[in-house]
Amino acid sequence: MLTCQSCGRESPDGFAFCGACGTAFAPVVAAREVRKVVTVVFCDVSGSTALGERLDPEAMRRTMGRYFEEIRLIVERHGGTVEKFIGDAAMAVFGIPVAYEDDALRAVRAVAEIRERLTALGEELAVALSFRTGVNTGEVVAGEGETLVTGDAVNVAARLEQAATPGKILIDAETLSPWRGHHVLAARRDPARNRSSRSAGSSRPGRQSGRRSSSSTTSSGPSPSFLS
Repeated sequence: MLTCQSCGRESPDGFAFCGACGTAFAPVVAAREVRKVVTVVFCDVSGSTALGERLDPEAMRRTMGRYFEEIRLIVERHGGTVEKFIGDAAMAVFGIPVAYEDDALRAVRAVAEIRERLTALGEELAVALSFRTGVNTGEVVAGEGETLVTGDAVNVAARLEQAATPGKILIDAETLSPWRGHHVLAARRDPARNRSSRSAGSSRPGRQSGRRSSSSTTSSGPSPSFLS
């Protein structure tokens, strides 16, 4: 149904004019879809089911609310956007709606800080929760001016999160490669797989034209494990 902005009456879809007062309806313009390269983060609470069995629903809601608020603050401080919370998981995107040339680095620094901050918050709340995180960079489709993104890059980030063990961060090679070799945030491979350690850097070339140059410095956190 269409609602008239003049009289407030409703008219069936497809009407060019209001059936009550005759005011013309504004034409509906479909949102333009754009392709962008972004970095997607999935962060999931492990052990929340067991915690929910120990806490009453109100206490559980307050606890998860604190955790998710911390995640939102950290993501936004590093220039990203929390796209949605799904149950006990959070999805964030770096590169939409504002894109920087170092979005991948910002995402890695954000998840490292999230892991550090949530560990401290768990001690404050006397609740032991661990998070597993997946980070992936790739092309997505989004509505112009929107933060909702779709594409295989989102699916890969979700699969990396599911493959991570509690407390670990899995990062794809595309996210790491532009700033690999610079000494800002060390990224260790899983020692159980006998992988060598490397370092990551503070600057990276722009992934696409029109990306905003970043002059701000974000804080680094503990070294994340990554999956190449």
